[in-house]
Amino acid sequence: MEQPLFTSLADYQEYPADEMTARAAEFNAEIRRRRSVRSFSSRAIPRTVIEQCIAAAGAAPSGANQQPWHFAVVSDPATKRKIRLAAEAEEREFYTRRATTEWLKALAPLGTDANKPFLETAPYLIAVFAQPFSIGPDGGRVKHYYVAESVGIAVGILITALHHAGLATLTHTPSPMAFLTRILNRPAHERPYLLVVTGYPADDAQTPVVAKKSLEEIASFI
Repeated sequence: MEQPLFTSLADYQEYPADEMTARAAEFNAEIRRRRSVRSFSSRAIPRTVIEQCIAAAGAAPSGANQQPWHFAVVSDPATKRKIRLAAEAEEREFYTRRATTEWLKALAPLGTDANKPFLETAPYLIAVFAQPFSIGPDGGRVKHYYVAESVGIAVGILITALHHAGLATLTHTPSPMAFLTRILNRPAHERPYLLVVTGYPADDAQTPVVAKKSLEEIASFI
């Protein structure tokens, strides 16, 4: 068995307690400004911004460091059009046939429906794919571990990085999403995980009036 290779934790940065508290509070305030947006501007974004945010997501921890993800970045109008048409077809099925009454009731405060114009308007769609396994040099399968958890962490970092850069985002999960594999020509061993829609919010963008749970509701200290 291959012996592990270690190096010193040279990049770790410790802060005084009061600075830690201030940094934590500043980050909390910044991330609490983040809102999901469904109305985007078509204004262009430098590709370098998207590249840096995806590179940050790629630094996420993952099971056995297997990094079981792929980010397919779409800016081509024709491809975005194909994705919108396929997604809306699945969404119509969802809203008219698949969704339970309880599910539709839960979605009602968000004002969502089967129409997804943002899939064409936003300058970038980032289709995130999970890799349950990879293909080794000998053509055999290499199993990946904790795939859903790993990809979920990477997506969280991606959304945070995009917000930190000054962009708005929306996570979109039409179900099923097999059309993304076909349209984006991804290999069979990848599974569509979700779409991250990103760009500047439209000038008249609005968001639902919703509340986040308090710290006391989401955490316990024992």
